[in-house]
Amino acid sequence: MNPASAVLSALREEVENAARRAGRPVPRLLAVSKTQPAEAVARLADAGQRAFGENYVQEALGKIRALSGRGLEWHLIGHLQSNKAREAAQYFDWVQTVDRPKLVAALAAHRPPELTALN
Repeated sequence: MNPASAVLSALREEVENAARRAGRPVPRLLAVSKTQPAEAVARLADAGQRAFGENYVQEALGKIRALSGRGLEWHLIGHLQSNKAREAAQYFDWVQTVDRPKLVAALAAHRPPELTALN
């Protein structure tokens, strides 16, 4: 087992146990991959992690492109500037931090037609 697999497995077990003790459903893990190189994200993806969070559109784009075709889910978790809405709508599966109506309209306008809904 590679180190990323061991860490991910231990973390998942700890989260699952805590959820059971609290009588709650097991939450999905969102690995925050900001500042990490694509190779580190790939190792965690190879270990089974599917969802990754990024704070900056520009930093994420290289990783998203490098790791395309792996079935990964990308979340924008940082502040979104209006001038980055087009790229966010095209490349991210989820935008978690929409703080003004103008961004909703920009994201909707730039969402590719083959992606049926803006998450």
